[in-house]
Amino acid sequence: MAQAKKGDKVKINYTGMLEDGTVFDTTHDHEECGSEDCGCGGGGPRELTIGAGEFLAPLEDALVGMAVGETKKVIIPADDAFGEYDLEKVFSIPRSDLPEDLKPEVDDEIVLVNEEEEELAVMVVEVNDDEITFDSNHPLAGEDVTFEMELVEIL
Repeated sequence: MAQAKKGDKVKINYTGMLEDGTVFDTTHDHEECGSEDCGCGGGGPRELTIGAGEFLAPLEDALVGMAVGETKKVIIPADDAFGEYDLEKVFSIPRSDLPEDLKPEVDDEIVLVNEEEEELAVMVVEVNDDEITFDSNHPLAGEDVTFEMELVEIL
């Protein structure tokens, strides 16, 4: 039976979970998480080229040597997944420096654009009369994650 190798284009199904079992992403159609509003991907198997950097590197590496139909569980520490949580990525901006029509609320996800037109995705973590505090860490920063994946097809 053929085994996947670096450079192969493959289809995989996966479910990504936090340490407490919370599903944060899946290719399955919500049967894993049980909610249409979960934010999971759904939509069926994902295509990727092993080693092309299209997915988390530890997952791409784990696909090497797998055969079609084989499943694998991969635990990825935070540093190799979405990074450690970095307090330096939490910052405040005076309201006077932001557009007047910007009325953010806590937990809003927005994109800030600087004068050089560089974009930065942030989450609003605090709002007061004088300033707004943003967090530019990835939402899963600091979390160890587990992926259960199945090699569906080698294309």
